[in-house]
Amino acid sequence: MPIFNRSLRIGIAALSLSFLTSTSVFSGGHMGDEDHTMTSKDVVETAISAGNFETLTAALGAAGLVEILKSEGPFTVFAPTDEAFAMLPAGTVEMLLMPANKQKLIDILTYHVVAGNVKAADVIKLSSAETLNGQLVAIKILDGKVFIDNATVINADIESSNGTIHVIDTVLMPQ
Repeated sequence: MPIFNRSLRIGIAALSLSFLTSTSVFSGGHMGDEDHTMTSKDVVETAISAGNFETLTAALGAAGLVEILKSEGPFTVFAPTDEAFAMLPAGTVEMLLMPANKQKLIDILTYHVVAGNVKAADVIKLSSAETLNGQLVAIKILDGKVFIDNATVINADIESSNGTIHVIDTVLMPQ
């Protein structure tokens, strides 16, 4: 989408790995030609290096959250893909990126972040988690898939220097 600031791209390779059986390609190996064994990249830089989170990146920039997510943390980020944002009703992303809607955008984005470094093995033991915006996301397992509210986790345990990213297929909306 051309309206997004390309210098703030966030991307995560959305690999279709089962959340419950994931040992994550990042924890012991490679994604393409990059070695992610002991990453020094924070959650923002880790996402940028993958390339399919332009919408998330633009939203983080518009909300003024990039520097927060580059801080020490740790953070657990449930990161929706560009395809997840594309499933929102037409005009929603553009409306949220307007300066007048900054607080609503902040509320939505902080609903995707949990304080602490929560790995897949921990997430599957939980029924909910408190997000940075103060609301709880529901966590459930159905037919071997993990759901965060109505979003399916499609890749888990992407490690960074200040937390973990779990890729989801739907944008989460707070109450």
